[in-house]
Amino acid sequence: MSGRKGAAYSAARIAARVAALGKEVSREYAGRRLDVVVTLDRGFVFAADLMRQIDAPVVCHFVREEVRDVEQGGHARREVFFGSGPELKGRDVLVVDAVLESGVTQEFLLRRLGESKPRSIRLAVLLDKPAKRRVALEPDYFGFRTASNQVWIGYGLAAANGMGRNLRQLSLEANGASRKSGKGRKK
Repeated sequence: MSGRKGAAYSAARIAARVAALGKEVSREYAGRRLDVVVTLDRGFVFAADLMRQIDAPVVCHFVREEVRDVEQGGHARREVFFGSGPELKGRDVLVVDAVLESGVTQEFLLRRLGESKPRSIRLAVLLDKPAKRRVALEPDYFGFRTASNQVWIGYGLAAANGMGRNLRQLSLEANGASRKSGKGRKK
């Protein structure tokens, strides 16, 4: 795939970090059921590997966001919508996403899922990009911290052309400007 730089996080490095996260989650939820809520489209590869590393009973749910440009009172704004969420009352919940950048989308999802009164709710992300955070949200578990201006391809993350999700490693996109055109979603 042209437009890629060398692997910044090898498949082996990612696997080792995901295994360590799985052990940490397993310790916290030992003997308890864990409801894992996976954000589609970006979080599925990380979530699949993470869940296989968790030594606790796991139930998996999927949510998909829909971003819409809405005009109200002459002002255009972008809104995020999620389909109906799972019933999580009294349950331990782990939301899994690939990237935490601004935090706006994840905070909204966490608040929405929290409306069903889970016992606990936590956030796990593969990549944490704290420099562009727009809300007071930190992940409970993260794989790697990285600069906010970096665009990653592989391990479930696609290039602007949709390619690269199947790569086992994470690589920096050589032309990060392609995601800044307004066509890519920001989280």
